Amino acid sequence: MSRFYRNSFVLRNLISNHHRLNNAFQIGSSPSPLGVLPARLKSVYSSTTVNGKNVEPVNSVPKAASDHVATAAADDPFQKLDLTFENAKEAYKSKSTWELVRALSVFKFCSYDSIVDRNKELMKWSRRLLGKRLFKAVMKGTFYGHFVAGEDQVTIKPVIDKMRNYGVKSILDYSAEEDVSTSKAVEKERDSWPVAMTPLPADQGQGGMSRKYRYNEKFADRRQGVESAKVYFYEGEEQCDKNMKIFLDCIDAVSGVTGATGFAAIKLTALGKPQLLLNLSEVLIQTRQYFEKYGSQQDSAYVEKMKEEAKHSEKTIGVPVTRTVGKDHLMKWVTLYDVHGQKEREIDLLEWGNLMSTDADNFARIFTVPNFKTGKLEPLKDKFTTEELTRMKNMIQRLNTIAEHARTKDVRVMIDAEQSYFQPAIRRLTLELMRKFNLQKAIIFNTYQCYLKEAHEHAQEDIELAMREGFFFGAKLVRGAYMDQERKRATELNYPDPISTSYDATNQMYERVLTYGLQQIKANPLGHIALMVASHNEDTVRFTVNKMKELNIHPNDRVVCFGQLLGMCDQVSFSLGQAGFSVYKYVPYGPVEEVLPYLSRRALENKSILRGAQKERRLLWKELKRRALSSS
Repeated sequence: MSRFYRNSFVLRNLISNHHRLNNAFQIGSSPSPLGVLPARLKSVYSSTTVNGKNVEPVNSVPKAASDHVATAAADDPFQKLDLTFENAKEAYKSKSTWELVRALSVFKFCSYDSIVDRNKELMKWSRRLLGKRLFKAVMKGTFYGHFVAGEDQVTIKPVIDKMRNYGVKSILDYSAEEDVSTSKAVEKERDSWPVAMTPLPADQGQGGMSRKYRYNEKFADRRQGVESAKVYFYEGEEQCDKNMKIFLDCIDAVSGVTGATGFAAIKLTALGKPQLLLNLSEVLIQTRQYFEKYGSQQDSAYVEKMKEEAKHSEKTIGVPVTRTVGKDHLMKWVTLYDVHGQKEREIDLLEWGNLMSTDADNFARIFTVPNFKTGKLEPLKDKFTTEELTRMKNMIQRLNTIAEHARTKDVRVMIDAEQSYFQPAIRRLTLELMRKFNLQKAIIFNTYQCYLKEAHEHAQEDIELAMREGFFFGAKLVRGAYMDQERKRATELNYPDPISTSYDATNQMYERVLTYGLQQIKANPLGHIALMVASHNEDTVRFTVNKMKELNIHPNDRVVCFGQLLGMCDQVSFSLGQAGFSVYKYVPYGPVEEVLPYLSRRALENKSILRGAQKERRLLWKELKRRALSSS
């Protein structure tokens, strides 16, 4: 029998038994209870080959073992998890037969380049042809229904509850966005840059690094070359307030719909002018470079000049000394110095209390950088307007409001990573949020992009700082979403490429950062460091599970979790969840018409990771055939 007729036979069987199959397969058993530490037993594995590599699927305990040991082993997540991720029945136990057919159809459509490359035009054409109501129904039955949980807090609850029954929790993201043209995006970005930047002497001999943190109209549309990340454009303070309200509502949704077991995801570029993040990033990088070059020379004339400049600035600004640190850490952050007797103490203008309380008139003094020739602090720009300084304080206030609300609701917040030229500011502001709000547990989580060459260095510095100062640290590890754009921009503007040289190098960096984080989890009090491994890469998940076992970090410790997108990589997510590991789905929601840009990106992303989608299609067919045969 040909493959076409064989598949058609399977589908006819499924359709004829649709209602009975739905009842039989829609409801599954609840996951094993969490919080009880099972016996830690040595496992007996058999060797299985996956993608040409030997992996260790979990087998049953040897027959010679006692019933007591066998029962304990059955409750051990390490024993229960099949690391081949080939168990289609287990992976799709939560899905109805209709959902399997829909998933298979969506993945099949995503394999056609001609459809995916023109998906926006096809969706617009379909809307005009079908009308708003019918188009909405078709989308809910196909792409929207597969990748999006629902339109609001009410409609997403059944999806979230169903996943939670199978051990999978949720990261909520309100994914509505405006679908603007490239010309409109460039216009919006151009309008948000009213003041020209002053060329810096520090740019000379520094590899053109300051060019990285300057506006360039060729890259004004920050969506170009980005398939898997939402991009915000500045449309005024009122829109930033609306974005903040959306994030607050998302926190409420996490609190109510998930029972505070989930996360809310936010982006800093939604809360203020991107120019301010670029300015702040340049301050951080220029000052760091200065101290990396001269900071080890304790008697250096450069350092002495900087100290004098800083003492003068401190008297003018009136910012108090915030905390004492060792000399070894003086070069790590943007700091000013004050000398009292024999002690050197740090005056940190970026400490959260200072950011919240400094007058707008003095805020411009934060945006000073060291001149590499004279050692003097010089303004980053000729002049900051009162309006610009007010906008900076507004951004800080919005961040503070979100973090306060999350703490009140006992909801964790994931700060998403963005382009590398924003990341120094995003990373630093996130650390300041951690300092204030992660005092009892990790409320604020940062994101580390492991395709960046400096990923390990940054993660190590931040974990060390958190452990030294006594606040809880939370991090999500990703590979990164802006690679093509980052490479092109670095080439065009002639600054060093921040991205690792190859995919293998990125994988090595990911494993290096992950290994360091897991080692620090083990070396510090339990719960002080928490990691999310956000990856669809099965090898990365296997690496993490094996490393957890090696370091004796148990899934029930709830300090390591995994994350994948809704509608993708279910063979990993649900296998982990039902085995007892902590796992999350990134769950978008919003009105059908307003999440079309998100759906467009998902289609493009599935095209780009076709190899993984091929496995999902194969497993979906496998489960569909199993159900058809079992019902005949």
